[in-house]
Amino acid sequence: MIPTDPGTSALLLTACVIGITHTLMGPDHYLPFVALGKARDWSTRRILTVTLLCGIGHVAGSILLGAIGLAAGWSLGGLEAIEAVRGELAAWLLIILGLLYLIWATRNLSRSKPHEHWHGHADGEVHSHEHTHHGAHAHPHEAGQGVRSSTTAWSLFIIFVFGPCEAFIPLLLFPAFQQNGQLAVATTLVFAVSTVATMIGTVFLLSKGVQMVALKPLARYGHVMAGLVILGCGTAIHLGL
Repeated sequence: MIPTDPGTSALLLTACVIGITHTLMGPDHYLPFVALGKARDWSTRRILTVTLLCGIGHVAGSILLGAIGLAAGWSLGGLEAIEAVRGELAAWLLIILGLLYLIWATRNLSRSKPHEHWHGHADGEVHSHEHTHHGAHAHPHEAGQGVRSSTTAWSLFIIFVFGPCEAFIPLLLFPAFQQNGQLAVATTLVFAVSTVATMIGTVFLLSKGVQMVALKPLARYGHVMAGLVILGCGTAIHLGL
């Protein structure tokens, strides 16, 4: 049974506060979703669904590691060392995804660059018009765009599964060392819900904010900016910023 003493309340409150603050302090928890949602013109529902799934994967990875560590009798230092390795791996995966996305976006941008074509008619009239080959062939590639969009979303999910919640392990181990399984479960749930809820809330607010800003002149650069955002987030994690 979960004790009702002030220490328990303080622990649960701490789990909630850390879940919120560690999410807000890590731009990788929300900026990639906002940038990709804008670039790929995802609906708000899809953006939040992808965010929810990645958030669940994010906390589930650390919960699973913590549970295995407790069952195997690993020390706090050992678990934190594994979390550090997971963090570095997640950073490099974000960097690689950002680079690949940026390369694809840059190539796509060059192919869709507007240019003029001159045409002559039988009556001797000559005129020009501006167009893009990308736009002219938009429909045949719609299926491919959907596949790439799903691949990007699943890539983010895998990366977030590897992404650690460093602050979670001590929160879980403290009640576990007190031999109070129910308190450990309660602490886990509070941390997980606060983390995922903060991710969803932040992504929702930022997405709505971006929609209100007139970015039409930069619309064709949306994928490039999304690649730069993902690359930047991965680099920031790698550098410990």
